[in-house]
Amino acid sequence: MLELKTDSRKVEKGDTFLAIRNVNRDGHDYIEQAIQNGASKIICEKGSYSVETEIVSNTKEYLNEYLYTNYYPKIKDMNFIGVTGTNGKTTICFLVYQMLKKLGHNPAYIGTIGFYYKDTKKELNNTTPDTDLLYEMFLEAKENNCDTIVMEISSHALDKNRIYGLEFDEVAFTNLTQDHLDYHETMDKYKEAKQKLFKRTRNQKIAIINGDDQYGKDFIFDENNNTIISANSGNCTITSIDFSHLDTKITFSFEKTSYETTIKMVGRYNVYNYLTALFLVKNLGHSIEEILNLSNGLSAPNGRMEKIDYKTNSIFIDYAHTPDAVENVLKSAEEYKKGKIITIIGCGGDRDPMKRPIMGKIAEKFSDYVLFTNDNPRTEDERKIMNDILSGVQKDNHEVIFDRKEAIRKGIELLKENDILMILGKGHEDYQIIGTEKHHFSDKEVVEEYTKVN
Repeated sequence: MLELKTDSRKVEKGDTFLAIRNVNRDGHDYIEQAIQNGASKIICEKGSYSVETEIVSNTKEYLNEYLYTNYYPKIKDMNFIGVTGTNGKTTICFLVYQMLKKLGHNPAYIGTIGFYYKDTKKELNNTTPDTDLLYEMFLEAKENNCDTIVMEISSHALDKNRIYGLEFDEVAFTNLTQDHLDYHETMDKYKEAKQKLFKRTRNQKIAIINGDDQYGKDFIFDENNNTIISANSGNCTITSIDFSHLDTKITFSFEKTSYETTIKMVGRYNVYNYLTALFLVKNLGHSIEEILNLSNGLSAPNGRMEKIDYKTNSIFIDYAHTPDAVENVLKSAEEYKKGKIITIIGCGGDRDPMKRPIMGKIAEKFSDYVLFTNDNPRTEDERKIMNDILSGVQKDNHEVIFDRKEAIRKGIELLKENDILMILGKGHEDYQIIGTEKHHFSDKEVVEEYTKVN
């Protein structure tokens, strides 16, 4: 794969090790380990070592330019699709991935739930990995004859220039709601990071934008982009949404033609996700009719309103971890409820504390009862996180159970007849981060373990 290695643990005899500096780790601290593992050359910003050494002013910039110069020409003939926004990226990209496979393409997906192509599924640590890891995946996809890369593009990746040099045939904007302000500080800076993707278009320069989002108009700034507005106004108009059990019937019009389809996903927000995916695929040369014919066979990613039946009740596991996402999934539950809605939710530690009271307030407002619990507390005091959440709570329809497993068990025990249990925040994740340790933990496994014996 790549001739340069930035992880000393992956260095083999004869490799070149590049010492990258970032917020959490300085590669210079691992140079001796790389040499012990067989590195024959070191590229770094300082020091003198026992093997050939090249000093450069900025190793990250060196890596970006090296990858772009040496490897981008090998992969640039693939179609590149990039999706950004606070919520919906994973679902849209996964839908595009499924649609393209069913239409005879050989796509690869890169995002929150992993790296997928053909029968290969690999876990990733970041929604948009570092530049060298991205290029390794691009090259692997290319070697396996993939023709399209569909990937989630996070605001961190855009701000840190992890997609250096890449240009996209199609880009999409989902929405912008409060998240990551511990990093970006303000919504304007958060938006500006997302906007960078829309300056990296090529060929037909297709841009799909959710015009119903309050920030949608701010992404229609490049007159060279061929923009399709997926919303209640613009190129595409949603004329009706009908909910029936766990199906959603959609009627929409595009270019003076009316269309109708049914998707096996719940939630008004998933209508927007579906239509964004549809237009991304359409602009790769497929008719709307072709894509509509596939709708019934599409599914949401794991951990996105994933349903488990329990007696007369429904248990949903969802990744919602922002105020907007929490409100969307709870409103979706209201569309189907016959009994009560019980919600289990927490907030991540070492992350944006400003959203915590907002999420507490929303969970309480749209639920009959709430169990507040730990998410991934990381190195932050769980009591501090919980106090932040509870500062937004105004009613008395809740309790606190720090142990997430116990909270899930209690939530299931509270179910009566035709109730809904919403378990939010972790979705597909099969771990919980406490301190600096990552422990195996799956909401779904806990639910299945308990419901099998009760």
